[in-house]
Amino acid sequence: MFVDRIRIMARAGKGGRGCVSFLRELHRPNGGPDGGDGGKGGSVILEVDHHLNNLGHIGYIPHQYAKNGENGASKQMSGKNAKDLVLKVPPGTLVSRLETPPDSPEPEFDEFGSPLPPASQKLLPLPEVGAELEVVADMVEPGQRIVLCQGGDGGRGNRHFKSSINQAPRRYEEGWPGEHGQFLLELKSIADVGLVGYPNAGKSTLLSRLSKAQPKVGAYPFTTLEPMVGTIEYPDFKKVTVADIPGLIEGANEGRGLGHEFLRHVERCSVLLFVIDMAGSEGRDPKDDYALLRKELKLYRAELATRPSLILANKMDLPGAEEQLAVFKKRVRRKVISVSGQSGEGIEALKLLLRQAVEERQAPDHKE
Repeated sequence: MFVDRIRIMARAGKGGRGCVSFLRELHRPNGGPDGGDGGKGGSVILEVDHHLNNLGHIGYIPHQYAKNGENGASKQMSGKNAKDLVLKVPPGTLVSRLETPPDSPEPEFDEFGSPLPPASQKLLPLPEVGAELEVVADMVEPGQRIVLCQGGDGGRGNRHFKSSINQAPRRYEEGWPGEHGQFLLELKSIADVGLVGYPNAGKSTLLSRLSKAQPKVGAYPFTTLEPMVGTIEYPDFKKVTVADIPGLIEGANEGRGLGHEFLRHVERCSVLLFVIDMAGSEGRDPKDDYALLRKELKLYRAELATRPSLILANKMDLPGAEEQLAVFKKRVRRKVISVSGQSGEGIEALKLLLRQAVEERQAPDHKE
């Protein structure tokens, strides 16, 4: 199951307690205080892993607790630092902070330092899409790391409190608690090209022609229920990634259909490819399709309406497509690329045009 929006409760480990101890050895019956320091609690860390494409592996375990540091021991031995809890996330993960409920109690741990089942922990409901939240990090680059919750420092043992007037201190410090909080993780797909079109416009078939991706293809609306990213490979080893994203319908900017679930994944695409069913096989007018697609993008985020884009006339192998294309060109007055995803006609030319558009967008002197 594809999961691209989750919330988690993360808590770093508490530092270990300092030790109260006095050295007692042969010939040193009054060796003085030798209590060691507590170990540091484990931190909760997020790390980008390019092998992942969704957040399902974390979403089913919403409580993520790092272990506590070990307590200090005698003979000035410090407690062992707890291991950091590293959570892998896919590229394109946006991390936001949620408000922690005031009645969220401290977690309990077993004798081995593992968290007990958090039956009393309350998770906040998922906020509405588009809600204003405090952004913690935008995880984009493979290998990128952030410390979500910092582990607590260990407490000092009694050897630190020895003085000229207190030769046998029994004072020590408890370990410091680790940071905690609730966070929203949202995946926004990263691709060079985003396929924008109505359901049944032929986007999935087109992606399978352009790359080796195997999206589900069917003659009914919303065949694609999750983003699918394919890679176009060129003879000189250049690669361009293309995202097939769930189809758009009128009112998507208000959440209709798959609404925001679709539009969120368009935001990071360098180039948009409007895929138009030029044969009108679903009973729609291609001119109206194009106008409504641009309208929905603009209403969702004005910047998307100015993003570099290409227009693709698909299903040119069907009856009536050529006549519709002639009328369409007069209306939009832009270059229109003609292909047939079903037969493969025009696919090679499309690959070259997509590469050119992406390279222009990524050029150092490109202006937004």
